[in-house]
Amino acid sequence: MAQTPRPDLLRALPQVEEMLQSPEIKALGSLLPRTLLADCVREAIESARRAILADALREVDVRAIADDACACALANLKPSLKRVVNATGIILHTNLGRSVLADEAVHAVEDVARGYSTLEYDTETLSRGSRHDHVERLICALTGSEAAIAVNNNAAAVLMVLAEFAAERKAVVSRGELVEIGGSFRIPDIMALSRAEMVEVGTTNKTHASDYAEAIGPDTAMLLKVHPSNYRIVGFSESVGVTELRRLADEENARRSLSTCDAECSESLLIFEDQGSGALLHLDCFGTYAEPTVAESLKRGCDLVSFSGDKLLGGPQAGIVVGSRRLIDRLKKNPLARALRLDKMTLAALEATLRIYLDPEQALRAIPTLRMLSEPADSVRDRAIRLASALDDALPEGYAQVNVVNETARAGGGSLPLCDIESHAAQITFLRGNAQDCETFLVAKRRVPIVGRIKKEAVLLDARTITDADIPEAASALRAYFDALDVSTETTRALRNDPASRSGIRPNPAKSEATR
Repeated sequence: MAQTPRPDLLRALPQVEEMLQSPEIKALGSLLPRTLLADCVREAIESARRAILADALREVDVRAIADDACACALANLKPSLKRVVNATGIILHTNLGRSVLADEAVHAVEDVARGYSTLEYDTETLSRGSRHDHVERLICALTGSEAAIAVNNNAAAVLMVLAEFAAERKAVVSRGELVEIGGSFRIPDIMALSRAEMVEVGTTNKTHASDYAEAIGPDTAMLLKVHPSNYRIVGFSESVGVTELRRLADEENARRSLSTCDAECSESLLIFEDQGSGALLHLDCFGTYAEPTVAESLKRGCDLVSFSGDKLLGGPQAGIVVGSRRLIDRLKKNPLARALRLDKMTLAALEATLRIYLDPEQALRAIPTLRMLSEPADSVRDRAIRLASALDDALPEGYAQVNVVNETARAGGGSLPLCDIESHAAQITFLRGNAQDCETFLVAKRRVPIVGRIKKEAVLLDARTITDADIPEAASALRAYFDALDVSTETTRALRNDPASRSGIRPNPAKSEATR
């Protein structure tokens, strides 16, 4: 069949108003506003136009365009943010929301979300309270700090500290610690936004104490230490620890106390560590890979330490700053403290998570992040066997082979970058269908997406990040993929046996009605 010329195809595209009058679109009028339906129709028509211009469309199928517009419109009735089953083996998967909250934290969020709360109300004095009070005492008890403040995330915490203590002054940082964190946010960019003058010292792989000493001047506000939680420099490398930085700062502060210079050099030289991951417990199971705890950083001499709430701490997204009361009080008065403050639900989840840490053994059991990181490999293997058995039982005979294989899980979220975590996964090898199509189906076609990974033409579902409650969902999803495969095969056979369907032309109901 001769191909229709491109100009004729473009002229055959329906008008927006014409499409809005089609039965399929009109049926959605009671569910969605006309403006939204019109936008979806325009998007579907534009998609067809691009396909024509790219020579990817040979016939204009008005019904198909209407179907695309309907799918676009109906997507607005479904939640975009929804639960997924994480079968990747990456525990703090940033794209999947990082830490899973403990049950206590979930219940705390639900409790304050359903009604009013004591967010800024003191029931003892019957007067206005501070939202900082809900978590500050717990944070201090767990880290040994004098005071603390929590804001939206750790990048916000770093920004606020730099803006308060180093604006228009110098902050010295090693070149080997100018990290880029998730979403292309870089330490130099945050420093520039805070109006701190960044002073780079050392080289990418080696920085010495003398490099910091030579960079310190009367207008130096802080020595910034950035813990490389999402990477490691190995081999011919050297960095300066907090203890040595503390010595340099103390020497400089002693000189400043004897100096008669102006007020600029009367401010103390601070040691600020952006710790990133925020470990409150030392996880012995990771040996030399274990992150330093916040308490250890403070004991070594940091004036201020910032860290995340949703990484190794295992709570909601938050950025926490701990240190001396004098410094934290200044941060609380900074305008950014209000702009970056936490809402009631995040505070409820953070408070509940921190309270669990009062019993370290309970924390390892109750906080999902800690449990998944520290769970013995034998226990993970047992769950992988249960998962594989459920998948095998759900599959028709002759469609796939399911085995339990050894795998390596990761902490993720920019934590423990070199640490291999022993794990086990259910491996699906395909006799019908293929791994790529199955992965797409499990993610894109399911109400609860199952996110695994592909390795050597097989789909892997890692048991370290799957719970027993997730297993039936995974089995149902895999069975649905093969059921859909059967339907697709039967449809293809029917089309091959129907000569009228081979041209790929579908009627244009609107055009046909107009010509009658």
